[in-house]
Amino acid sequence: MSLSHELQQELTRLSGSTAPTTVAVAEPSGLSLQVDLTAVDSMSCSFSEIRLYVPSLLNAAFDSLRKWAEQLSKRITYLLENIGPLEFDPNAGEVLIRSTSPSQLTSGTQYFEIILSSRSAGTFSLKRYRSVKGQPGRDPVDITVTHEVLLKLTDDLVATIPAGTP
Repeated sequence: MSLSHELQQELTRLSGSTAPTTVAVAEPSGLSLQVDLTAVDSMSCSFSEIRLYVPSLLNAAFDSLRKWAEQLSKRITYLLENIGPLEFDPNAGEVLIRSTSPSQLTSGTQYFEIILSSRSAGTFSLKRYRSVKGQPGRDPVDITVTHEVLLKLTDDLVATIPAGTP
């Protein structure tokens, strides 16, 4: 059973829930997905973070992360903003991807941030942040999407894992 199919079953089961919960689904290949849900209804959901663990990327060559970042940025075009690689850190085994043009609000900006890491079991992490004009730092913001978009995102994450990895 695919990650998106298992996730769809969990979303259906949790429909109507406003209690924060983490849903975890896995494939026999070792891929596992966790979504920190904050609300679920029959058509949409809000979450604070989605993580995909790809064990085959643990300590992988940095070029694999670079390739994954490029493929993700080309394929995931349906979020509120386009995304693109921003920083490459071969020493840390991480790539930072962000909204290429953050949403400009009267009070500040909001943007997506993705970290790909060859450490920590080969991890993809997606979050959204808000920065307020005149205030230092940033605050996490929930991401709200339809079930269909979350399932498509899940499928696209798996489909873009570099060749030679499950």
